[in-house]
Amino acid sequence: MAEAPLPAIRSLPSWLLGRAAARGRSLVADALAAEGLKMWHHVVLSAVRDLAPVAQADLGRGVALDPKDLVGVLNDLQAARLVVREPDPKDRRKNAVSLTPEGARLLKRCEKAAREANDRLLAPLTVAERDRFMDLLIRISGTDG
Repeated sequence: MAEAPLPAIRSLPSWLLGRAAARGRSLVADALAAEGLKMWHHVVLSAVRDLAPVAQADLGRGVALDPKDLVGVLNDLQAARLVVREPDPKDRRKNAVSLTPEGARLLKRCEKAAREANDRLLAPLTVAERDRFMDLLIRISGTDG
């Protein structure tokens, strides 16, 4: 009799990574929700902080978010007074996005919450195992860290 498909699938690294990623996303999403943010809002706030002032189009490319989806996220963030969109000093035809002081404060709280959620995700690992795991994830993810 052939092996049941579930044990075969559950033995695949891709399946296990997907499960771990889903658990990590859930932990972080819950932590961010406690601060009143969604995942993409956090990603965009973080990118704005790192790149500001940043042209809206460059921001979208930087976080790999569809322009229409980015507009919705930015509308939410601007309505909450977490970012401002003003004419780009380099090209007045474009909008440049920057954090407000409240956006910077909220981002700091969200980064702490996300780190704590990731600590919960990696709690079964020792510090040395976490370091090794991160090194291996970077190698197989195709990113350079």
